Order: sequence, then C-alpha cells, then structure tokens
Amino acid sequence: QEQLVESGGGLVQAGGSLRLSCAASGFTFSRYNMGWFRQAPGKERAFVAAIGWTGESTHYADSVKGRFTISKDNAKKTVYLQMNSLKPEDTAVYYCAAGGRVSSQATYPYWGQGTQVTVSS
Repeated sequence: QEQLVESGGGLVQAGGSLRLSCAASGFTFSRYNMGWFRQAPGKERAFVAAIGWTGESTHYADSVKGRFTISKDNAKKTVYLQMNSLKPEDTAVYYCAAGGRVSSQATYPYWGQGTQVTVSS
C-alpha cells in the first residue's frame, strides 16, 4: 500500500528555517517524481516545488524560489523541503505527493496527510 508521511512542520518566527521530510513506502520511490504543495487558510492548494525521479531536475514556484530547496534521498526513500527565510505568507499545510508531473496536481496519484507550518511575524 502506497504511503507518504510528512514530518518537520511547526511554529517558527519570520526569517527562520524548517526542514520538512516525507517518508515513502509501498512503491518504487527511486522511479517517482516527487512534489511539495501547500494550502493556506481560505486558499486552494498550490504548487511549491518538484523534483525529478533521478533528483537532477528541480522546479519551484516563483514565491519560494531562492528560499526553498527540494531534495530526494532514494536510499532513505525520503524527499525533503528545506525552507529558509520563512515569511508569514508561507503559513500553510504542506503536502508531499508522488508520481506526478511538476506542478500539475491532478497528475499525482499519491498524497501525504500534510504537516502544518506556521510562521509568526
């Protein structure tokens, strides 16, 4: 059974950093593209970052470019999202997803349950 479990969320002050992790099981992680999405209160879920199955190609939303870094450890079956210089507008539930194409949410068949990130001003 395919499963994605996020961790690492929490409360942080503006300008701080957090690293989110997403542990995968039940599918061949090394052959899957991975993505991070987020949903802020009252807003639709939105693309944050994606990484190709080899780990060589990455894509970012303009709002996080230069501050967030996505990475993938195939040996640990884990994808990470390093978030630096956090802003209050980064506050959201963050979801990892597997198997899709870059920012296209509809193409991702597997999703985690989400982890809350709250950035205080």
